[in-house]
Amino acid sequence: MKTPIKSFIIFFVLAAFLPGCASSDVKQQDTITVWHWLSDRDDAFQELAKRYEEKYHVKVKFDLYAPSEVYTQRVKAAAQTKTLPDIYGILGEKRDFASFIKSGHVADLTEELNKKAGTVAWKDELFVKALSVNEFLPDNEYGVQAGIYGVPLDVMTIQMVYNKKLLGQAGLDPNRPPATWDEFVMACRALKKKGIPRFVSGFGEIWMIDALASNFAMNVMGPQKVFDTYAGKVPYTDPDWIKVLSLFKQMHDEGILVEGAVTMVNKTAEQTFANERSAFAYNGSWCVNVYRGMNPRLEYGAMLPPKVVKENPMLVWGGAGTSFMVNNHPIRREAAVHFLKWLTAPEQQAYLSEATNNLPANKASLRQIPPILSEFADDVENTTHPNVYPVHETPSVTEALDKGIQSILIGEKTPEQTAEDVQRVKTKETKRSAG
Repeated sequence: MKTPIKSFIIFFVLAAFLPGCASSDVKQQDTITVWHWLSDRDDAFQELAKRYEEKYHVKVKFDLYAPSEVYTQRVKAAAQTKTLPDIYGILGEKRDFASFIKSGHVADLTEELNKKAGTVAWKDELFVKALSVNEFLPDNEYGVQAGIYGVPLDVMTIQMVYNKKLLGQAGLDPNRPPATWDEFVMACRALKKKGIPRFVSGFGEIWMIDALASNFAMNVMGPQKVFDTYAGKVPYTDPDWIKVLSLFKQMHDEGILVEGAVTMVNKTAEQTFANERSAFAYNGSWCVNVYRGMNPRLEYGAMLPPKVVKENPMLVWGGAGTSFMVNNHPIRREAAVHFLKWLTAPEQQAYLSEATNNLPANKASLRQIPPILSEFADDVENTTHPNVYPVHETPSVTEALDKGIQSILIGEKTPEQTAEDVQRVKTKETKRSAG
């Protein structure tokens, strides 16, 4: 399983030589060394390294460091001692990404992405929402010069999945999952009558609560009002926020959540769904690979979280799952760009998707992916993520909201009490920032 992260995983890439250029330039280079933590993709990376060497006579060496905590510490230490490898990654928020750019470690790829090969530019081959995770807009809060500083290797969405067999056992149409909140509640009632557990997610990891609450908030009030809340223009005690919080109260009142889900880590939640002990789950597209390993015969589909109101779209977290960046080294930049173009071309993207069950970043590769992945891919354009929001909530307020929702789910607090608690934290943070 991918390690859950609040912001998407960013990989910084520096290739060490120039394939396809003058042979003397290539011969002067040795090996591209890559550090990564994605243990489920290591075999696929090794195969791609072999293919790249066969085609360009350039060796690529992938070094795996896992788990992610070990990897992160290694990268931080290497950055301090200036011993980073040719290709490496950093796990962190967009401010961490910005700090690497401002330190001169990452090249602006905007010009290369806009160059056309024939009639198509490189960036046109890739999902726009995936590229946006790596883009800094003009006048951004981080002080980074506007541009696109990375290329996605794959994309992801966080949605809901449903067990077709269990829905059928409850008399529900296994090919028509609930599309609205009312339909979802009715489906859960039908499942309950048959003694079938309803809904599971790793809500012990509060970032997953944050993601789902964000989905509902965007749908109930629209993105702009959510952003206005973060900016301090709308209080969390607003009726629309009470409506969002009341959805979680209804989960508690109706017994929709699987017992223990409020404190459950996502790995346990994935095992629960894979073992058919829950009809619905909230999880990311990476779950396709996870469920395949846990239960290859699992019959399930992907769906957007159920809409609460019809007027606004249901936006889910998503975009780039893994992105590659080029070190801002003038001698090696051209080689790195060539390598990234090869790595994100349809053939390599299709292979990675088949081998790892992750969604490819190249749109042309979608024709070659499994049906269940296609169901996740269909909603890539319905994605958003805090990394690309025009304004961000402070971590302390987000934590208060997420923990407050946990309290609602176990019946300790009402939506109104939680809203008041969160607003108190918000007011305190606003005064602190102003002072």
